[in-house]
Formats: sequence, C-alpha cells, structure tokens
Amino acid sequence: MHIQEWLETVPAVAVYLLVGGVIGLESLGIPLPGEIVLVSATLLAATQDHINPYVLGACAIAGAIVGDSIGYLIGRKGGKPLLEWLGRKFPKHFGPHHVATAERSFQKWGMWAVFVGRFIALLRIFAGPLAGVLKMPYWKFLIANVLGGIVWAGGTVAVIYSVGKVAEEWLKKFSWLGLVAAVLFGLGSFVVMRIKAKKAARSAEAEAAARPAGTEAVAAAE
Repeated sequence: MHIQEWLETVPAVAVYLLVGGVIGLESLGIPLPGEIVLVSATLLAATQDHINPYVLGACAIAGAIVGDSIGYLIGRKGGKPLLEWLGRKFPKHFGPHHVATAERSFQKWGMWAVFVGRFIALLRIFAGPLAGVLKMPYWKFLIANVLGGIVWAGGTVAVIYSVGKVAEEWLKKFSWLGLVAAVLFGLGSFVVMRIKAKKAARSAEAEAAARPAGTEAVAAAE
C-alpha cells in the first residue's frame, strides 16, 4: 500500500484523541513529547483532507487546559511531597535543580510563568502541579492557563498547518521529498520559537539569582 493511501486510512478521531490525550497528560505533569505529537499531527492534517485542523486545534487546546487544571488540583492537594515523589520517579525532569529553576520562574513571573511556560518544555510539565503547590489563586491560574493553551496549541496548529500546506503545494510532485521538506519547515519554525523562549527563561533566572535575599519571598507572597 502506498504511504498516501495508508495515511488516508488513519481515523481522524484517533488523531484527535491522541493529540488531546498526550498534551493533557504532559500538562498534568507526566513527561511526554506533546510538542512532537502536535507538530506531527498538524503536518498530517495538512496532507490529509479528512483531518480537520480546527478540530485538531480545539482538541489540543482542550487537552492543554484540562491537563493543566488537573495538575493544579493535584499539586494543591499533594504539596511539596508530590514534587519529591515526582523527583524520585522522573529524576531527569523533576530533580531538585529542575524544581528550583521552576520555582524561581514562578516567583519572578507569577501568572506569566503559567502562560510563558506553555512554550518551554520544563515549565509546561511543571506549570499546573507547581502552581497548585505554591497556592497560586485559581482564578489567576485559570486565566493564564486558558490564554496559554489557546496561544500555544492554537498558534502551533495554525503556523505548522499553513507551512505544511505551502510545502505540499510546491513540492507534492516529489512525494517523499515534499513530506520531508514540510516536516523540516515545520520543525524549524518551532525550534526558532523554542530557542527564543529559552533565552527569555535564562534571562529571567539570571535576574532572579541577582535579586537581593528576601525579595523572592515578597514576590511569591504577591
């Protein structure tokens, strides 16, 4: 069976559920490749007419918002022991250094840490549970969570889908070459966005480290 014919047999509902589920679990605090799944599914939507990009984007947004909200509730109930348990289970993602870095980001940015965290792998996993552990008021968390989910998931689908469509129109005659080019274009634009977000995170960490003792506690209380 030709690759194009095989892709046409993939049920659209399976793609929607996969995207929403993986992003939801990642947002809840489980280290999963949400970015890769979202980008891959969007590129698939750009080449397969039976996959609706609007439905795909809505599922991604819903997964992000619901997953983060559940993570917040778990963090609110579990507190610091939850982070310690996650550190033992996922030391590469929830080790003491990662927790300290995420806490500094929250103390520096507050609500913005939840919003900006959508674009940074470390904070995207931490945002929900850590916001709950630090007792961020839920209404603040919800606003940042909803806006971040819409901009990150919806924006990613819009950008990658557009790039995939353009690449398909220009390179469809080359079959596999067209698919590879679409993937490279999509991933390239996404990598650039992540690099900029990481630079912003490093800058914020440097500012937090240079802040006089006691200031972070005041910021956290605010």
